[in-house]
Amino acid sequence: MKKILIIGSGDVLRRFIDKISQSYTSDNIYYIVESSASNYEHINQSRFKFFEFDPTSHYKLANILKMDFFQVMIMLDRPDDIEHTIKNIRLEKKHLRIVVLSEFELHQDDPNIIAVNSNDLLSYRMLDFLPNIPVVAQNVGLGEGEIMEVMVPFGSSFIYRHISAIEQREWRIAAIYRNQELVLPYQTRMIHPNDVLLLIGDPKILKSVYMGIKKELGQFPEPYGTNLYLFIDMLADNLLLLDELIDKAKYLRGKFKKKLYVRVVNPTDLAVIQEIKKHASLDVQVEICYDDVAFNELIRSDIKSFFIGLIVVSKEIFCHKGCRDLFYEFKIPLLKLSNKDVEGLKDGVIVLSDSRDIEKISSSIFDISQQLEYNLELYNYLNEHQEVKEQMIEHFTNLATNFTKKIHVENSEKNPIKELSKRDNFMQILPFTKHITRKRSLSMLSTNSDKLFFKLDDFHQLFIPI
Repeated sequence: MKKILIIGSGDVLRRFIDKISQSYTSDNIYYIVESSASNYEHINQSRFKFFEFDPTSHYKLANILKMDFFQVMIMLDRPDDIEHTIKNIRLEKKHLRIVVLSEFELHQDDPNIIAVNSNDLLSYRMLDFLPNIPVVAQNVGLGEGEIMEVMVPFGSSFIYRHISAIEQREWRIAAIYRNQELVLPYQTRMIHPNDVLLLIGDPKILKSVYMGIKKELGQFPEPYGTNLYLFIDMLADNLLLLDELIDKAKYLRGKFKKKLYVRVVNPTDLAVIQEIKKHASLDVQVEICYDDVAFNELIRSDIKSFFIGLIVVSKEIFCHKGCRDLFYEFKIPLLKLSNKDVEGLKDGVIVLSDSRDIEKISSSIFDISQQLEYNLELYNYLNEHQEVKEQMIEHFTNLATNFTKKIHVENSEKNPIKELSKRDNFMQILPFTKHITRKRSLSMLSTNSDKLFFKLDDFHQLFIPI
């Protein structure tokens, strides 16, 4: 969440505030300073904070500058007011980024001050309406947002990903600008921090892509949803282990700092139900279904009503193919808990294959590992084709360096499934693909490690949809 300080007056400021309120208000908090207060309708009061004072007053401006702002935007009419306001800001914040909109020339040597000349903007826009004059890049297309330029920040889920591993439906990465040079987006090209991506596609889709690029780690289970959902079937689950299962889900809730919903179906034992109800609290909501309803419709309704982003089930539930089919349809991450400890969990394990699916969920993997505070291990079986795997290792190694996250790559000629089965405790992370829904008997002779997930059924397993 970034704080933006906006200092201005007049119609331009009012129109600017209206435009912000209609677009991306959820990621920033805006502090508005006006010398004379204006009335704004339909403003989200939690995102906009208004102050009424003269910004040329150093004493008053210094008080608000005690906060940590990402940047300042100035839209004042008089050049003297602009210069004095900048001077006041620099007395408090030497390197704070300042963007100034003015019809006058601004003579500044400060590299952290960006001057936007309003007369130039208007003349460029009018130039577009002249015949036989080529349209400049910023106005190419319909002007409805189908062409978008986005800078990839540090912490983005897009950095160090290969173009081929980015799902591009109804939109495309048309070009990459790196160090002021054009870089063509080949399938094997990797995106770096501070790259500027030129995107083309449906305007509504591009808005979602923009949010995805700008979103940093620490948000999981977003963008899938907000809260955690523990599903208990008293006919399938081991009743003696339900209390322990709920405690594990509550521990995860505390780590992700989200709310936990416990859904119980097929209630068979009143004493056990009473014990389950004791777990209810402000952050844990227990929902018991006494009616005979279809599970798929019940869970679908819960996901929508409770804004579910992570489903948690026992291994007894997940072993049923029908349940795997059902959960696969929801396209939401699913954590299958085994009987092993959760609080002592220190390692997340990824078995590499010749599929790029794991790179598509790498941002979620790092996000989860950061919040759960565990290390990442990549198992590379050397007796298989290595080209794609080496690219995966490069991708994860770069991400680990960028996020200062410990990662270990295990290169071995030994069967990784057999080697991992000897471990004490870990969480295996896999892409939630159609392979997971197959009958186990059909996968017994497969060489695809994802299809053999059930051989590590005694360990915690996290399935993330791609």
